[in-house]
Amino acid sequence: MELNYFKDQLFDLLNDSDELNIADITTDDRHGLFTISTGDGSTFELLCRKL
Repeated sequence: MELNYFKDQLFDLLNDSDELNIADITTDDRHGLFTISTGDGSTFELLCRKL
């Protein structure tokens, strides 16, 4: 599986999730980062890279 395909699918999965109460997703494709803000004010960062 290609990394870009995986990142696209992960973004769609996160974006479509009602259970996680995601307020915003910021992507940095160059570094493979997703910064995710939730409705309660929490912020998470996900790093995606192919090993």
